[in-house]
Amino acid sequence: MIRQALLSDLETILDIYDEARVFMGQNGNPSQWRNGYPSKGRVTDDIKENCLFVIQRESKPCGVFFFKVGEDPTYRYIENGKWLSDTEYGVIHRIAGRTKEKGIFAEALEFCQGKITHLRIDTHKDNSIMQHALAKYGFTPCGTIYVADGTPRIAYERL
Repeated sequence: MIRQALLSDLETILDIYDEARVFMGQNGNPSQWRNGYPSKGRVTDDIKENCLFVIQRESKPCGVFFFKVGEDPTYRYIENGKWLSDTEYGVIHRIAGRTKEKGIFAEALEFCQGKITHLRIDTHKDNSIMQHALAKYGFTPCGTIYVADGTPRIAYERL
C-alpha cells in the first residue's frame, strides 16, 4: 500500500534513509547522499508539500519516495544530451527502502505511472543498482543534470 507520508512518520522515514545511505556506501556508492541527505528539514518540507509517499507493508513504512507532477527546476538545464519530450512530467526523487524489502522501486513506479506516464528521475554515476533498475523499467538516459550542491547526476526519462 502506498500513502502520503505524515509528520508522524518522520523518524521512521529518516531511519529508512539512514539505512539506504549505509547500503549505498557498502555497494560502491558512498557519496550520493553524503552529509545526512536528505535532511530532517528537507523530509519535513516534502511531507508538508504532500509530495512524500511511503510504501507500507504489514502496517509499517518500508519504503519512501518523493513524487510530484510538474516542472522540476533541477531539470531545466541538461548537458551532453536532451530530454525526449517537453510535455508535462512527473518527477521521482529520494527513493529508498529497507534493505530487506524487495520491489520498492517497482511499486513506487507503478504508483507514479498511475498519475502520469511521462516520468523523469536522476541518479549518481556510482549508483549502479539504480541505473540497472532504470534500464530494466524502460528509462532512457538523456544527459547530465546538476543537483543543488552542484554535483552531476545522470538524468533519465520514460515516456
